[in-house]
Amino acid sequence: MYSIKEAFYSLQGEGAHAGRPALFCRFTGCNLWSGLEKTRAKSECQFCDTDFIGTDGQHGGKFTTAAQLRTHIDSLWPNGQGHKYVVFTGGEPALQLDEALIVEMKQHGYTIAIETNGTIALPQGIDWVCVSPKTAKPLVVSKGDELKLVFPQSHLSPELFETLDFAHFYLQPMDQSHLTADQIPLIDTQQATLHYCLSHPRWRLSLQTHKMLNID
Repeated sequence: MYSIKEAFYSLQGEGAHAGRPALFCRFTGCNLWSGLEKTRAKSECQFCDTDFIGTDGQHGGKFTTAAQLRTHIDSLWPNGQGHKYVVFTGGEPALQLDEALIVEMKQHGYTIAIETNGTIALPQGIDWVCVSPKTAKPLVVSKGDELKLVFPQSHLSPELFETLDFAHFYLQPMDQSHLTADQIPLIDTQQATLHYCLSHPRWRLSLQTHKMLNID
């Protein structure tokens, strides 16, 4: 059984594939936060700006088999077009993404990407692994294609990750739009990230261009 909060076709807005048309499949659930505001302050991840509770989002639902979910996702891709690219995200997609779904998607021509917090081992066969650390615990997924760190996080310095085996390293300014006044850091996160990248050229700046363009 797969529980999907939402699925939609849009442009990848962040990181190395920014601007690429993609299908996004957002799984419900996360192992670092319940998704409920009342538990945010005591969770391992306190700045998430994503709703991953339930299956009531756009094209969300529950799917019994990998084939059912693939058919559902496939219906959202432009008819007759190739270069199929799907991004499994969450919440934490590693809680649900499995070998059966990976095989099913590949058999129908998809390149598969995942955006994960890196705390759960991944199944084989994923084409693009993006790890976005959210906790000071050691990463289970310590190598991949892209490491994308939301910045700043008081408990997570970029220096902790820059020697890991990733092809690309990105810093992304923390989105503060969902935070209450007492949670917002007393700094401009975009400027802080810009200055850090300029003084530490191992890192590249990642902006959430989909929010700038007002798309999903």
